[in-house]
Amino acid sequence: MVRVRFAPSPTGHLHIGGARTALFNWLFARHEGGTFVLRIEDTDTTRSTEEFIEAIIDGMKWLKLDWDEGPFRQTDRFPIYKSHIDKLIAEGKAYYCYCTPEELEERRQKALAEGKPPMYDRRCRNLTAPVPGRAPSVRFKIPETGQTVVDDLIKGVVTFDNSQVDDLIIARSDGTPTYNFVVVVDDVEMKITHVIRGDDHLNNTPKQMHIYKALGCEIPRFAHLPMILGADKTRLSKRHGATSVMAYKEMGYLPDALVNYLARLGWSFGDQEVFTREELVQHFSIESIGKSAAVFNPEKLLWLNGEYMRKTPVEELADLVRPFLINKGLIKEDEELDKEWFHKAVGSLVERSKTLVELADAMTYYLSDNIQIDPKAKEKFLTKDTLPYLVEIKEALAGVDNFNHDSLEKIFQEIVARHNAKLAKVAQPVRVALTGGTVSPGIFEIIEIIGKERVLERLEKAIKLI
Repeated sequence: MVRVRFAPSPTGHLHIGGARTALFNWLFARHEGGTFVLRIEDTDTTRSTEEFIEAIIDGMKWLKLDWDEGPFRQTDRFPIYKSHIDKLIAEGKAYYCYCTPEELEERRQKALAEGKPPMYDRRCRNLTAPVPGRAPSVRFKIPETGQTVVDDLIKGVVTFDNSQVDDLIIARSDGTPTYNFVVVVDDVEMKITHVIRGDDHLNNTPKQMHIYKALGCEIPRFAHLPMILGADKTRLSKRHGATSVMAYKEMGYLPDALVNYLARLGWSFGDQEVFTREELVQHFSIESIGKSAAVFNPEKLLWLNGEYMRKTPVEELADLVRPFLINKGLIKEDEELDKEWFHKAVGSLVERSKTLVELADAMTYYLSDNIQIDPKAKEKFLTKDTLPYLVEIKEALAGVDNFNHDSLEKIFQEIVARHNAKLAKVAQPVRVALTGGTVSPGIFEIIEIIGKERVLERLEKAIKLI
C-alpha cells in the first residue's frame, strides 16, 4: 500500500516549489489508491511560527490537496525521537560530541583555507569518558569506507562515497533532535513507502539511508524532483514575481488552474496541456516526471487561468468574483445582487478576463456610475461629429420600455440607415459614454445589463461633456 507525505517546514508561506511537491505526492497517492500524510516539520523552533503553519494549511486547502492523515507536528513527537536516539547510543551507533560551535567553526575555516572539505574530524567518535562542564550533542556514526547507492526513481542511480559524508548531529546540545534524524524516524513510524521531494534534499539521502539501516528499518523508494527555475534559468525566487501560493489566490487565479499548471512543471502526458483533476490522477506516474529542471512561465499560467475561467460555470464564477468586488468597493459585504442580473453581467465579461481581478475590474461600469472616460477615447469618439448619434440614441432609448437585443438593434439600425453610416461609427461613441473605454462586450448586451435609467444618465453626461 503506497503511503507518501508532504512535510513542509513552517518557516515561510507555501511556495510554488513546495506546492508542486505536495501535488505530486497527492497525485501519486490518489493514482495508487494510497495514503497522503501531511506532516509539519517544525523542529527549527527559532524560525517556525504558528502563522506559517496556518498559511501552509490554508494553501493546501485552497489548492484542494486533501490529506488522509495529519497534520502531525514534530514538536509533539520529541519523546519518540529521544527513545530512538538513546537506543542508537546504547548500540554504539551514535556518540556524544563535546566540541563547541566555536571550535567546529574554527576547524571548518582551517580546512577551507587548506583546500580540504570542511567535514567534522570525528575526534569525539571514540571517546570513553565525558568531557566535564560541557553539554554534548549527539552524532550519528557514518561508515568511514564504502559507498552508498541511491536508486532514485527520477534521477537513476546516484553514488556517494561514505568518506565524504559527515558524522551528522542528530541531537543538539539542548536535546532537540535535528532534521535528518527526525525525518527518518517519522517516515518509519508513519510507514512511508515513497519519499517524493525536491532534489535539494538529494545530498541528505545517503545520511538518512544509513539511519534507516541503523534503526533496522526498510528504506523507502526515493524520487527527487528537479528544481523549478525562473525565465532566466536561475532558481525560482521572489525576483521572478510571486512565489507564494496564496499570492496567486489574491491575484485572482483559480486553484484548479494553478494545480494544472504545477502538474505540467516537470510532468507530462503526451502533448496534453489542460487536465481535469480526474485526468491528472488517472494519468500521473513518477516515470513520466522529467529529469531536467522546469521553467516557470507566468504568461502560460495566465493563459491557462483564462481557459479555466471560461470553463467555470457562471454561477460559480459569480461567487468567486464577489470577494474581489467587495475589496474594490464596488459592492458592500452584505449587499445582495439580483442573481439573474449578476450572472448575466459576469457571463458577458468572462471571455475578456484572464483572472478574477481582471473580471472584477471589468465589472466596474456595471456596478458603479463613477465612470472615468479614457482621454484618448474621449478625444477620438466623443466629438461634435458624434454628438448627433448620441442625442438620437438617447431620445430613442428613452421611448423604449423593454431593453432587449432585438429592440436595441432596431433603434441602432434605424439611426445607422438615417445617417448612411456603419454600425461601429454609432456604437463606439455610445460604448465610450457607457463604459469609459473602447473595449467591451457587444453594445446591445451592455446596454441591456447597465439598464435604462443608468444608460440615459451616462449618455446625457457624455452629451454635456461634448
